[in-house]
Amino acid sequence: MPRIRQADVDEVKARTNIADIVGERVALKSAGVGSLKGLCPFHDEKSPSFHVRPQVGYYHCFGCGESGDVYSFLREMDHVSFTEAVERLAGRIGYTLHYEDGGAAPETSGRTRLYAANSAAAEFFRSQLLTADAEAGRRFLGERGFDAGAAAHFGVGFAPRGWDGMLKALTAQGFTREELLTAGLVSQGQRGVYDRFRGRLVWPIRDVSGQTIGFGARKLFDDDQGPKYLNTPETPIYKKAQVLYGLDLAKRDISRGDPRRVVVVEGYTDVMACHLAGLTTAIATCGTAFGTDHIKVLRRVMGDDNASGEVVFTFDGDEAGQKAALRAFTEDDRFNAQTFVAVAPDGLDPCDLRLQRGDAAVRSLMDSKQPMFEFAIDRKLGGFDLSTVEGRVGALRAAAPIVAEIRDQLLRPGYERVLARRLGMDPTEVRNEVERVARHGSSSARQEPQRRDEAPSSDGSGQSFAPVTLASLPRTADVAVERDALMGVLQYGHQLDQALLARALAGPFRTAGLDAVREAVASAPDRTRAGWVTEAVNAVREPYRSLAGELLMTPFPARDEAGAVASATDLARRLIMRALEHEKQELLGAVQRVPADSDGGRALRMRLRDIDVERQRFAES
Repeated sequence: MPRIRQADVDEVKARTNIADIVGERVALKSAGVGSLKGLCPFHDEKSPSFHVRPQVGYYHCFGCGESGDVYSFLREMDHVSFTEAVERLAGRIGYTLHYEDGGAAPETSGRTRLYAANSAAAEFFRSQLLTADAEAGRRFLGERGFDAGAAAHFGVGFAPRGWDGMLKALTAQGFTREELLTAGLVSQGQRGVYDRFRGRLVWPIRDVSGQTIGFGARKLFDDDQGPKYLNTPETPIYKKAQVLYGLDLAKRDISRGDPRRVVVVEGYTDVMACHLAGLTTAIATCGTAFGTDHIKVLRRVMGDDNASGEVVFTFDGDEAGQKAALRAFTEDDRFNAQTFVAVAPDGLDPCDLRLQRGDAAVRSLMDSKQPMFEFAIDRKLGGFDLSTVEGRVGALRAAAPIVAEIRDQLLRPGYERVLARRLGMDPTEVRNEVERVARHGSSSARQEPQRRDEAPSSDGSGQSFAPVTLASLPRTADVAVERDALMGVLQYGHQLDQALLARALAGPFRTAGLDAVREAVASAPDRTRAGWVTEAVNAVREPYRSLAGELLMTPFPARDEAGAVASATDLARRLIMRALEHEKQELLGAVQRVPADSDGGRALRMRLRDIDVERQRFAES
């Protein structure tokens, strides 16, 4: 291959500002006199260690050690040869290269030819949009509020209905069929090569530097048997998992925004609608779910070395894309930006929203955004009746895996409190369930959860179970209160105030084994007569009967009988206080769901006052 003259190589580099080239891939900011810095594009990092010095045309990463000039940057980022890197930059600044043999620029193979073929195809499609055959395409755009200026801005074109219109046009420009196949512009059939896109509206898909690398095509005619949207297949330059449509147009406003905000929408027309409405940082994935590779691309553009950035998803709550986005942000390499979801009224996508309600309605989407995890929690809770205990418990079990997936240890406690408020439940109960799910994995949490001290349930076949014992109980403050209270009741219950005792045993305990014992004790018809304890223990269901025996036989911690009765009485009061506090938290949650001036709202507030009075009375006694 003829070599480019060294003088031209030097001249192109001298005329190219390396900060402009790097800045298309990495958000750069000042790092002192003559230096810029950003997140390194060659390795994942949370704090910027990648520095660029435009005056000397050099970059260096203090994290991974990568360094070089503008040519090496392009070679590493785009996997092109040295010659291709020089030719690309020369074309960018309009400089004519000279070769050592005096000949014209060679027809280089490889990635440069694929870029050139896609660029030529984009120009061909744009020209076809003006033809009579493209009336259906122009009508499609017009019906969605896009005029000729909008189509030109986004490079929208039309693929003719014939089998080889583009093939003939590009081969006439010197591209071989092999190059067009490799670029994904044509397909190979039994009868030969034919255009991949036919009778469709076509959007050029560009990389972050603005080079066309592929296309997305929407069918227009009923006799088209293909999918609604057809994209370029995977090629050496088009990797759909790493491409974000519209990023080339959005990157400048993303990097300059305050806050730096990215709006993720679902399709090409949604990107167009957002940009035309003023949300110029909108982007979309290309036929695939939002994933971690997309995060890496956005991180470099956003330069999110702090938490001030925002990523707002306009995905419908029922769409798989929203679920995939949530999964993506639970990965270890998620970026620091805050993530939100904005749902339009009536579930309209941005394109339809703009068409029906105008540009202002699209812009107002940002006013209604809510945090991603909060949105996901609300979606889960929406399927449950939160006015019932069963509904709240089911909702907790459904939503706890979402909170458990939050790896940021500063965020998780906050969302535990959010979930507790939504449910009107004790924050401690919510935290315990989230921690249980986090320990055992969200997959097991989707099944009926098993309490930590609970043996497998019987199938009715009479098989034996491993007994639950005092030693197997969890070591928590709640367990200690329940355990000691049952010991006091079983051993001194006949001497306790029966009304107080009945109230203390009325509500469920938080530990399965101890709750089984409580049920049997609470069901005893007369706890003052002889023999009631033996009957109560024998009534405890398996595998918890031996636990009841241990509670009965283990010495109760007290100096004498009077002290034991006093201690057992105090423990009963503590159970009642705990139940009142739990009821109060539930009522506080219920108050938020009931109009304040309604009969129900007034009744709830009266009950809250009664609870406070009771708690004060028990505290004083």
